[in-house]
Amino acid sequence: MTDLTDIPAVMADIGARAKAAAATLATATAERKHAALISAADAVWSRREEIYTANAQDMAYGTDKGLSPAMLDRLKLDDARLQSIVDGLRAIAEQPDPVGEVMAEWDQSSGIHIARVRTPLGVIGVIYESRPNVTADAGALCLKAGNAVILRGGSESFHSSRALHACLQQGLRDAGLPEDAIQLVPTRDRAAVQAMLTMTDTIDVIVPRGGKGLVGLVQREARVPVFAHLEGIVHIYIDKEADPEKVLKVVLNAKTRRTGVCGAAECLLIHKDVSQTIGKGVINALMAAGVEVRADGGLQRIEGVVAAQDDDWGREYLDMIIAAREVDSLEDAIAHISQYGSNHTDCILTEDLAAAETFMNRLDSAIVMHNASTQFADGGEFGMGAEIGIATGKMHARGPVGAAQLTSFKYKVTGNGTIRS
Repeated sequence: MTDLTDIPAVMADIGARAKAAAATLATATAERKHAALISAADAVWSRREEIYTANAQDMAYGTDKGLSPAMLDRLKLDDARLQSIVDGLRAIAEQPDPVGEVMAEWDQSSGIHIARVRTPLGVIGVIYESRPNVTADAGALCLKAGNAVILRGGSESFHSSRALHACLQQGLRDAGLPEDAIQLVPTRDRAAVQAMLTMTDTIDVIVPRGGKGLVGLVQREARVPVFAHLEGIVHIYIDKEADPEKVLKVVLNAKTRRTGVCGAAECLLIHKDVSQTIGKGVINALMAAGVEVRADGGLQRIEGVVAAQDDDWGREYLDMIIAAREVDSLEDAIAHISQYGSNHTDCILTEDLAAAETFMNRLDSAIVMHNASTQFADGGEFGMGAEIGIATGKMHARGPVGAAQLTSFKYKVTGNGTIRS
């Protein structure tokens, strides 16, 4: 057995086995991949007591480390969240297999026929932090797209991830697919992350999923291509033509449903014409729900708000805190988001369809919304079953990264003894 203290040797072995498994998976039938995912879903539910025991170890570890309540919430597993993992695995299983899909095809006057066909990427490295459900989501999506995956979870979710990983491997065994198709780095040592970033011979793409520190490290040091999942500095702009009832429902849900997810609202921009009416109402409702509101300008006249500081703009709290700013116009709101946003998810609340269209066209975020909670920024809610992350870059995958986004393509060209003149 490989010595776990010899990180380069451990990672080289994992990489070699993943590459071999990827070659098998590339031609695995849709039926076998489906069977593996259904079996894995069954295993997650049947082994839930083992998973909860593992999760309790992680919760104790996180508490000892001083994790915030919001971060502990991201880590915690219960029946509802485990059922969500099971549902996600089943949903991914039932989706059409993307591998081999003909994306486009056409004939040329030269006599050749060309088809652009989806193919697996190969080996994907996923580096993530505390949410153990990413283990199941990422493993399942990579498998569905015919890729082998190397998972490196956060130190806080170490035991939970191992328990979920065991269920994924059970599914692979039951379907007659190589267990090496889904591997979990077996150590908390951060040297394993550094190793993954330079494994150009065996890893085809890295997907970092976590905070700004993690993603920044990966982007700076990776020698392997990266699908960047940056922090969710999510803005909601309340326009002067907003409906007060919709504002109240959407903003409260966007902020408080789950504060620790990347689609949680972090900054409110309120048109000056409604700042002391609709704006005041929603800010009071947020504070009544336990949210600390850090505001500037005229919004500071609202009793109970805290004065915003410069570093409150462009900040991802992942907590019961939200920044709020009064703006003079739609243009000012767009300018603020362009300066402080992270190109993740931004929303406008308005009944003015022209304003909504301007907002959604002008902003270059991966997801732009109109009159809908930003908590919908999620692959499951997009019909992808789950997601491996929200890609905020502009190359290849963007927005929720599901199975189809974890493929590349090749051109199949067919002739009949055809030659070029």
